[in-house]
Amino acid sequence: MNANTNTEQLYKDNVLGNYGLPPITFARGRGLRLWDDSGKEYLDFCSAIAVTSLGHCHPKLVAAIEEQVNELICVSNLYRNDVQARLAAKLNGKAGGNGKVFFCNSGTEANEALIKLARLHGCQKSGQDGKQYKIVCAKNAFHGRTFGGMSATPKENVRQGFSPLVEGFAFAELNDIDSFAAAIDANTAAVFIETIQGEGGVYPAEKPFLKDLRSLCSEREVLLMIDEVQCGLGRTGRFFAFEHAGIEPDAIGMAKGLGGGVPIGGVWVSDQYAKLFKPGSHGTTFGGTPLISAAALTVIETIEDEGLLENVIDNGAYVMQRLAELKSKNPNYIFDVRGLGFMIGIQIAESPAEVVTQLRDNGLIVPPAGSNVIRFLPALTATKDDFDEALGIFESVIKNRSATLPETQSA
Repeated sequence: MNANTNTEQLYKDNVLGNYGLPPITFARGRGLRLWDDSGKEYLDFCSAIAVTSLGHCHPKLVAAIEEQVNELICVSNLYRNDVQARLAAKLNGKAGGNGKVFFCNSGTEANEALIKLARLHGCQKSGQDGKQYKIVCAKNAFHGRTFGGMSATPKENVRQGFSPLVEGFAFAELNDIDSFAAAIDANTAAVFIETIQGEGGVYPAEKPFLKDLRSLCSEREVLLMIDEVQCGLGRTGRFFAFEHAGIEPDAIGMAKGLGGGVPIGGVWVSDQYAKLFKPGSHGTTFGGTPLISAAALTVIETIEDEGLLENVIDNGAYVMQRLAELKSKNPNYIFDVRGLGFMIGIQIAESPAEVVTQLRDNGLIVPPAGSNVIRFLPALTATKDDFDEALGIFESVIKNRSATLPETQSA
């Protein structure tokens, strides 16, 4: 029995089947390259779904983890650790410098903390009767798979089988300020949206909408909470994607690319509302350990030192131009190209499942999104050569698939 067969059987026998059976076994990674256990090489434009922000095994990240693991790994949050403090200071500075940071282990945990913040804010405003607890989210959103995260996610495939969910969530149309204004009532504590909807199909919140939403939330005295789990941490060419609109949220959820591959989530809360969290009101065992904080601090410092935001801006514009040209040549197959920086959605004329498989067979790893979208989520280090290679594979695959589509196929 070869290694791949043995791993496949071990998965079948022992790993919960909520992901289905993974199709291949990856054994090694360097930069934007992955190798499976048979030695086949792939170009990685998935980045563990926007996680490996520096690519695989970046030497600075590896060195930081090796150094920290030999000093101190975990002490719990009953005690201080210097690395967590420095990471918090760095993130607070990125968010504007007038807030506090809480560390957890994932994006959905970060979003749970934001939901609790909204409840605390509502209780403060309405008293302990808890009448002001409603949170307005966007239709087509995805905020995670905990009960709070699912309740903030209006997708039946995420919610199915888990009712009753947490009450108090309402949904409005992204980029429609009138829809949000109508959804905010006397019981509303917060608005909670992704700057760019990722799992929903890469739909950006437009700049004028974000500005109007900020004004609306201030006028109605409700929190504006921003989920930057997938679109943040440099993926759009700014450290946070909402910076493109020039707004200041009241709280931010982050995760994924912050750790460069190790599990971390974080929440930034402005000073005005950070005081709502009292000792004992929230916590986690593993959040912000010295090991994980050292990794995240190195990720941020590497983004700064290597000019990766500038790289994302330059090469993001390049690939969007190339994709626009590809769309014009294949209008019956590519219906839309949207996104920002290195978070790109390509809406195609069919379900993405077979396309993702065919791209993988040709050496390109990409994730799907929504019902008919392929995502490009490469590491922030991706070059024009990397994009040219990816686009070459993508074009060759869609050329063949486009030829087999019915002439009546439409968006």
